[in-house]
Parts: sequence; C-alpha cells; structure tokens
Amino acid sequence: MTDRLQLSAKKILWALLAGSFSVQAQALDLSGEYTCSGIDAHEGQYTGTVTMKLRPEHSKGEDASYDFSLTVPDYGVYRGHAAAHGMVAAMHFALPTVQGEYGGPSHDYGTGIAEFKRNSKGQLTFRKFYFEPAFKGGNTGIEVCVKR
Repeated sequence: MTDRLQLSAKKILWALLAGSFSVQAQALDLSGEYTCSGIDAHEGQYTGTVTMKLRPEHSKGEDASYDFSLTVPDYGVYRGHAAAHGMVAAMHFALPTVQGEYGGPSHDYGTGIAEFKRNSKGQLTFRKFYFEPAFKGGNTGIEVCVKR
C-alpha cells in the first residue's frame, strides 16, 4: 500500500471505531411528585409539592423539557416549566395572572436553578435556589425536595 492509501485506511478505521463506541447520552427522567420544604426570605418556612412532567417532544439526549407546578398550602399553585441538562434544571414558576397582573396582585413569580442527586436511600432529590424579582421588592429562597 502506498503511504497515502495507508493514511486513508487508518482514518476510516478510526472513524469506524469512534462511531461504534459513541453512545447518545440520555437524561434521567426527572418526572414525578416531590415533597418539599423551603425557606423564603420574606415568608419564612413553608412546605409544598412539586410535580414535574417530561415533555418528550421537546427533549433530546441530556436536554429535557418539563411542565412544572409547585403547590404551597395557603399560597396557591405556581405553574411553569423547567429546562434540564442532565441533573441540573432551570425552573420558572408563577401564580396565575389576575386582572392582567402576571403572578397575581403580589407579582409572585420567579426563576430557580436546581441540582438533582440521589440521597443515601436512593431517592431522587433536588435543591433549588430561586429569585423573584417583583415579589415584595425582590425575594429569594431555597427549597429541598424528595421524590415520593
């Protein structure tokens, strides 16, 4: 074989080997109901339930899209969506619009970032930091949630 032909054969062989070992990464489906406890800078401690539902038509590989809701007793149901890459997700949530006011009269809406892990019992958990730019002049909080 000529040097040129050998080089081409090696390139083809490497391409075939690389292709045979490549694996499309798939994200873990984070869907489900989670029991949560949190601390809000303005409102203090609270509990709630997060529900996440995968939107497979808008998900591919490690990138996943979800419908998201958080139900907090005495406050209401915050609806929104989440965009995840692997075990990290950004979440947007809001109380219902009332008379044209997004997040209701209190402007209770925000965005959070969460990291998902498995706890010592093997349960899926996440810790979320959130920011609400218009609620009571601005607000933050932390939630810790465990999948039921």
